[in-house]
Amino acid sequence: MKLPIKVVPSSSRSCLAGWLGATLKLRVAAPVEHRKANAGAEKVVADALKVPKRSIAVTGGRTSAHKILEIRNLSESEVQARLSKVVS
Repeated sequence: MKLPIKVVPSSSRSCLAGWLGATLKLRVAAPVEHRKANAGAEKVVADALKVPKRSIAVTGGRTSAHKILEIRNLSESEVQARLSKVVS
């Protein structure tokens, strides 16, 4: 499944910040340099979904704040159910 996200890099802490319509907003402590923010976003979502980090990959918008995450081995309903428990 593909999940649109908006990443705010260099934040004071890494966390899920809420929904912007159908887009999940994330804050990551990692800076933009050397795609560290992308790796931070993958880790935050993997931790929230309780899946291995290798199940999450940025597949679109690698250099943009607006990205597409591909989540493998979970259906859209499973992703929504798991995220609804940790995001308001």
